[in-house]
Amino acid sequence: METPPVSPVGEKDTSQPQQQWEKNLDLTTQIRQQPRDPPTEILELRVSPDADSQILENPQETEKLATGLEGDSDKSHGSASEVPEPLQASDLWYCPDGSFVKKIIIRGHGLDKPKLGSRCRLQAFGFTLGSGLPEGWTELTMGLGPWREETWGELIEKCLESMCQGEQAELQLPGRSGPPIRLTLASFTQGRDSWELEATEKEALAREERARGTELFRAGNPELAARCYGRALRLLLTLPPPGSPERTVLHANLAACQLLLGQPHLAAQSCDRVLEREPGHLKALYRRGVAQAALGNLEKATADLKKVLAVDPKNRAAQEELGKVIIQGKKQDAGLAQGLRKMFG
Repeated sequence: METPPVSPVGEKDTSQPQQQWEKNLDLTTQIRQQPRDPPTEILELRVSPDADSQILENPQETEKLATGLEGDSDKSHGSASEVPEPLQASDLWYCPDGSFVKKIIIRGHGLDKPKLGSRCRLQAFGFTLGSGLPEGWTELTMGLGPWREETWGELIEKCLESMCQGEQAELQLPGRSGPPIRLTLASFTQGRDSWELEATEKEALAREERARGTELFRAGNPELAARCYGRALRLLLTLPPPGSPERTVLHANLAACQLLLGQPHLAAQSCDRVLEREPGHLKALYRRGVAQAALGNLEKATADLKKVLAVDPKNRAAQEELGKVIIQGKKQDAGLAQGLRKMFG
């Protein structure tokens, strides 16, 4: 007769734990078979191919999404985890000039981005009162219009150039406190890159920028005038050699702005560009002389100012500036002599 196997001495009966384990397995199976909660409305918006149409058809809902974005997006994942999902490297975009960092909240679709002439419909929140940018929905044309001269214009344009249709992003500015700026690009029309423009179109746009820059300079706003001259130069730089003669005037005007803005190093470089094409350009010689004097390069300043007076002996501005340079040079010589006497006296 068969006898049941005998457990070794010291081993415990495992039949009861085995039955408990089977009960737990049945319970786990039942839990897995229960239907899960459907995805939240925010997740549906992210994967919907018609995110733009939803934004346009229900702007109030978009506003709620934008104003409460950080808190609501975390709540949509349930109470199981209160820690927000860490950002991926692809969610951040650093502006090349370091003016801001863009954090993508909702990804857009497609690869196209606004270009020159694109008509953009966007929503903005977070700008300071009195900035001039209306809160809510507005339309802007890339590369055209007086909106680019506003304090926020350059920032908005740089950001839009990096956004896809339907994208929503936060902008973080260095040294800025308070809530971040939020932008939503709902739609935009087809534009063109600057290299796609005909030479005549580029020259026409550059003339408009130059005219506007001159108006701003005469109105006492060298900063915005410099932006206009810079945009005009960027358009003309893509022309085949020898390029447009308009570049000479633009560089000379830009140098005048840079001197007023306390940027003598940049002003000297702008004058160099002018004098490479026209060595006898008197305004460029004078402005480079002023810039060199501000940089402490008195010999170079004297040489440029004397060239101006050799052609135009009655140029009062050059006479006064040369007098200042001579006085500054004498002070430097006196200081050097005093230092030598202390050293060897």
